Amino acid sequence: MKAKEIRDLSDDELARTLETAREAHFNLRFQHASGSLERTSELNARRREIARILTVAHERERAS
Repeated sequence: MKAKEIRDLSDDELARTLETAREAHFNLRFQHASGSLERTSELNARRREIARILTVAHERERAS
């Protein structure tokens, strides 16, 4: 998900997206630990997505 798409989300949608991304990242970490993850680049992509979401949330907090 691109930063522009994240900025277009409402606060509730942003929170739900963050929760979903964290759950997916947890599942990917679990798969990686068990050796069943084929595309390890997904871990970094999901981590960056979480960082983008948190950045937008922090920007909104500072703007308020």
